[in-house]
Amino acid sequence: MEWSELATESRILTRSFYNRDAVTVARELLGKILVHRRAAGMIVETEAYLGGSDLAAHSARGVTNRTRVIFGPPGHAYVYFIYGMHECLNLVAEPEGSPGCVLIRAAEPVAGIEIMKRRRPKSRSMEKLASGPGNLTRAFAITRAQNGADVTRGPLVVRKWSREPKFEIQATPRIGIRHCADWPLRFVIAGNKAVSG
Repeated sequence: MEWSELATESRILTRSFYNRDAVTVARELLGKILVHRRAAGMIVETEAYLGGSDLAAHSARGVTNRTRVIFGPPGHAYVYFIYGMHECLNLVAEPEGSPGCVLIRAAEPVAGIEIMKRRRPKSRSMEKLASGPGNLTRAFAITRAQNGADVTRGPLVVRKWSREPKFEIQATPRIGIRHCADWPLRFVIAGNKAVSG
């Protein structure tokens, strides 16, 4: 897809989109377009993380220097480092003061594909360039430098198609966590080849 077509066929999501419960935001981010500079991909897999009793959520222990952005205004990026090797992108949901965020687990590349291939030269296929949270951030060149970025403007945004694609959403338990592992808070576009697992 050409960048001019992406710009004319979509618009950036506003803060009100994120100012809702994290489960709704996680479901409705599916099919939207994640853009960082010259890379863009349709979001095909998300996970919701809640406050309070969700012990898998970083916000479960309250406000810390690391989690402060999750308790802040919605529509910002929360990027963290895990396993000493992966950075993960989350988008803050819920009204300010109420913690909740959505992990972006996978995207199907739609623009900037050659750039993504250079960043992920060992990827087996185009569909797997941004499949899995660590692969996604590498393909999109998203790092902790984007932590706290306003995703309603600037180089890191999410866009909505003028005519949204139709697809079926499948809900499953989240992946790779110990606490609250049976909660069905992972959402995927059913049958999409870019889904991580």
